[in-house]
Amino acid sequence: MYAIVEIAGQQFKVQKNDEIFVHRLEAEPGTPVEFNEVLLVDNNGKITIGTPHVEGTKVTGKVLEHARGDKVIVFKKKRRKGFQKESGHRQDFSKILIEAISHKGAAKEKKAKKEEEAPAAE
Repeated sequence: MYAIVEIAGQQFKVQKNDEIFVHRLEAEPGTPVEFNEVLLVDNNGKITIGTPHVEGTKVTGKVLEHARGDKVIVFKKKRRKGFQKESGHRQDFSKILIEAISHKGAAKEKKAKKEEEAPAAE
């Protein structure tokens, strides 16, 4: 089972026990987090696509640590003018462990199918 989740403006494909790096969240390390903006869920081959989000589905995880990415060098130069400028940037990230993907919509769909099949069998 996997899901496509929108976290801090970016989309991630997550499964249970995945560790992902996302843009820094305000939660402290060790704090549980919950993401309700699930765009797609694959439950053993049965794909549910949200419009825009899948209702009744959430992804829970835990913030493991806050880290910083590698330094990115920004170098600007204008030829024949003697202008050179160098600066750098390090992005802040949060490392998240995905603990569970709960999809309540699957139970509703199974009940609806059973109700449809019962009158047809009579």
